Amino acid sequence: MDETALSLGTIDVSYLSASAECSISRCKHSSEEWGECNSRPTLFRSATLKWKETLLGRKRPFVGRCCYVCTPQSRDNFFNASIPSLGLRNVIYINETHTRYRGWLARRFCYVLFVQERDVHKGMFAKNLTENVLNNSRVQKAIVDEASEPSTPGSFVQADPKAINKVKKKARKILQEMVANVSPALIRLTGWVLLKLFNSFFWNIQIHRGQIEMVKAATEMNLPLIFLPVHKSHIDYLLLTFILFCHNIKAPYIAAGNNLNIPIFSTLIRKLGGFFIRRKLDQSPDGRKDFLYRALLYVHIEELLRQQQFLEIFLEGTRSRSGKTSGARAGLLSVVVDALFSNATPDVLIIPVGISYDRIIEGHYNSEQLGKPKKNESIWSIARGVFRMLRKNYGCVRVDFAQPFSLKEYVNSQSQKPVPAPLSLEQALLPAILPSRPNDTVDEGAEASVPSSRDITSEPFRRELISNLAEHILFTANKSCAVMSTHIVACLLLYRHRQGTDLSRLVEDFFSMKEEVLARDFDLGFSGNSDDVVMHAIHLLGNCVNITNTSRNNEFFITPSTTIPAVFELNFYSNGVLHVFIKEAIIACSLHAVQSRRCRNGTNGASPSLISQEHLVRKAASLCYLLSNEFTVSLPCQLIYQVCHESVERLIQYGILLVAEQDDQEDVSPSLTEHQWNKKLPEPLSWRSDEEDEDSDFGEEQRDCYLKVSQSQEHQQYITFLQRLLGPLLEAYSSVVIFVHNFSGPVLESEYLQKLHRHLISRTEKNVAVYAESATYSHVKNALKVFKEIGVFSQTTQRRDTILELSTTFLPQRNRQKLLEFIMSFMVL
Repeated sequence: MDETALSLGTIDVSYLSASAECSISRCKHSSEEWGECNSRPTLFRSATLKWKETLLGRKRPFVGRCCYVCTPQSRDNFFNASIPSLGLRNVIYINETHTRYRGWLARRFCYVLFVQERDVHKGMFAKNLTENVLNNSRVQKAIVDEASEPSTPGSFVQADPKAINKVKKKARKILQEMVANVSPALIRLTGWVLLKLFNSFFWNIQIHRGQIEMVKAATEMNLPLIFLPVHKSHIDYLLLTFILFCHNIKAPYIAAGNNLNIPIFSTLIRKLGGFFIRRKLDQSPDGRKDFLYRALLYVHIEELLRQQQFLEIFLEGTRSRSGKTSGARAGLLSVVVDALFSNATPDVLIIPVGISYDRIIEGHYNSEQLGKPKKNESIWSIARGVFRMLRKNYGCVRVDFAQPFSLKEYVNSQSQKPVPAPLSLEQALLPAILPSRPNDTVDEGAEASVPSSRDITSEPFRRELISNLAEHILFTANKSCAVMSTHIVACLLLYRHRQGTDLSRLVEDFFSMKEEVLARDFDLGFSGNSDDVVMHAIHLLGNCVNITNTSRNNEFFITPSTTIPAVFELNFYSNGVLHVFIKEAIIACSLHAVQSRRCRNGTNGASPSLISQEHLVRKAASLCYLLSNEFTVSLPCQLIYQVCHESVERLIQYGILLVAEQDDQEDVSPSLTEHQWNKKLPEPLSWRSDEEDEDSDFGEEQRDCYLKVSQSQEHQQYITFLQRLLGPLLEAYSSVVIFVHNFSGPVLESEYLQKLHRHLISRTEKNVAVYAESATYSHVKNALKVFKEIGVFSQTTQRRDTILELSTTFLPQRNRQKLLEFIMSFMVL
């Protein structure tokens, strides 16, 4: 890379406008980059930014601060007022100034000199791991227990030495796969190779200097660090180690699935700190728990923490196929928590990590979203992937390290505060779906009580704590992810300009949308003139976007491709910006549900334009529960109702929702149907708790607040845009319910899932579907999971297979129809 990309400000890279091809140029001053767009008002600016005009052109927000409720002490650690102003830097831009040497020779060999000067040596890493694990009392007991397994049920025999030795050999063989053998020399060599490779197919890899300073400060605490990144690409494994290596931070031990344990490649991974674990811990044919493997894994992690090593764990377990953060699989995280309470280490520092790509090296996951089985990794597929990468450019990468927080502080805070157990989806949604169902209020509310014990030895509390911790980490990591240019362009093309638009109009909306992202305290992973950045994004999206030249003013006309694979791919990148607008989108869809219900049931003398704020918030909360497997709108320490209330207040602040005049509110009385709906809610869902005083925002004054929807064209268009964001999800869920109408069971879950997916693909191929992206496999899978949790299906297990059949609650056709009506009420057709 010839030009500098280092900057103390907000700018890292800009794009030349001479052609659609983008190239690195000298950095611009922040005032040049965020210059005003001198064109007509666009949707986003007109809809929400007029109230915040003074913030246009402001500096980027600093993301990733830890929770002030659960970890207030950690929030004050490692952070000071100067941290956000340190700005961004491009990790892969290295020249002689990054070494101790100067001159022509230093410029020619700056990569070699830089790598050689990194602080990495054998003494930094764990010693005698295999022997220490094998000699641990827990592993010794597991070996003896396996050697003493009963030959017949209920009878045990004394383990003989031969059997014990045989199990020991088995344990040692497992550890050969599990234990990493880190090589400092190979880390240096790989660092040099990655500098060459990354510069060939990435424009830049941006990090925030302030975030790195916080990580460096955390390393000085002499405590183990756990890095927990989002997982979007196979390159994630190398990316984090490379960045830490460049900043003289010890490489972490990386937990990788054993699907990557392939010849040659596995040796490289182990010497870089990777260790392989089973995707499923219990892989015995009879389905029994493999206590020996569990003991080895537990003690291995505990020993790494005891020796103050760093770990890198992917909570999602696998790469996200949808572009959204997947649900947490907290198995390894539970081992870390247990190790803390076994005093293997005095504390552990948790660091969520957000990673964003202009374009992932895999390109897309269309084959899997179309229902095809995942191809197994092989050395040849890896080699083909590397050659393919060298022939393409994948744009920019942004990595954000969230603020480290103390695991011990988090656990102590959870032990001290009486947080109610979360409602199950069945408890939360059935009263809204089936309001006439008897005995659904008191009993269901009683189940969501505070656990009887807040001690870590209590298994229910331990499970709840680990689940909440995993949600905390993933929510923070996802919120830290920067929004990339391809995310915004894909989102605009799918949900604002699906029929196509002029390039100039697309650029205007792009400029306004990036300002919207910044105004909501999310960061951007790009900079530069909007025209050039949009062309850069269109170039990276490739065949997903069609460009034609119109006769009018010689203007380019941009349309998204309508083929199913292209729409799936655009949806993947569009989901990178969904978390920014998700709360407002939920309120927008709930507005439609409330308004359509009032039109159907009548208003009983009330003005048809007035909407109860409480009713709107409750409706939004029910939609949050319905889509809870798709995304998380709040931290576990926050009430969903509080988050929805704040989102409504934000739309009031934008001017999209208007508070009705006092005279209008006095004429309004809640309709009978609203009273009936409220009475059916379980007690934990009540808007006002007994502990809240009368002056609270959740008091009587808030109950009596009625709202109007702004009728301005800009606001109406913005609401429509928000409703379209959730259109594919709601269409997928409603299509699944329609298919369930003809359910004939019992049936294997895997078989039924395939039938469901084929049904949605068929709807799309016949042009019946409004949104082609509603047919992705991830949508169908999540929908089926939600309906199982709601209680639509009951399930049994036979020979490790899950059998589905309709529950007694949804056996009547009318109840399935009510479920469909509930989902359809949020959809704008």
